[in-house]
Amino acid sequence: MTPPVRVAAPEDVEIVARLLVDWRDHMGRDWPPPEAIRAGVERLIGREDTEYLLGGEGDDGIVQLRYRYGIWLDADDCLLEDLFVRPHAHGAGLGKALVSAAIERARARGCRRLELDVDEDNAVARGLYESLGFRSGTGEPGRGGVFMRHRIQANMPPGAS
Repeated sequence: MTPPVRVAAPEDVEIVARLLVDWRDHMGRDWPPPEAIRAGVERLIGREDTEYLLGGEGDDGIVQLRYRYGIWLDADDCLLEDLFVRPHAHGAGLGKALVSAAIERARARGCRRLELDVDEDNAVARGLYESLGFRSGTGEPGRGGVFMRHRIQANMPPGAS
C-alpha cells in the first residue's frame, strides 16, 4: 500500500517546522535555530511559489517544493528543495511516495522539469531519484553534490533540458 501524501495547509506550520528541524538535526547541523525555521515556514507556506507535501500516517516525511518561471522553457520549473523521511519510517515507500507526488504536483502546475541536488555519497537517495526518472547533471564544484533533473513534459522545446 502506498503511504498517503497531502499538501500542507497553513494550519500545518508546526508539523512542517518540526519535520524541517528534524531534517536539520539528521544532517548534523545546528543552524538555523528552530524559531527561524518556523518563521520561514510561516512566511512560505501560503505563497503560490512554495508547497510542502506531508506523507505517512503520522506525517513522518516531508518534501519542500519551490516553483519559478524558467524563461528558456517558457514554463515553470520546480525545485525539490528538501526531502526528509524520519528514520523509523524508512523502508516503507514513503520517500518514493513523496517524490512521486512532487512530480505529479509539478506536472499539474504545467512545469516542464523538476530539479534537485543530492549528496554525492547518498546512494540510497540517488537510486530513488533515478528509479523515478531523474538523471544526473553537474553539481556544485567541490561541494559533493549531484544535480539531478527530471523532464516532466515530453513536448519540451528543442535544446531545452
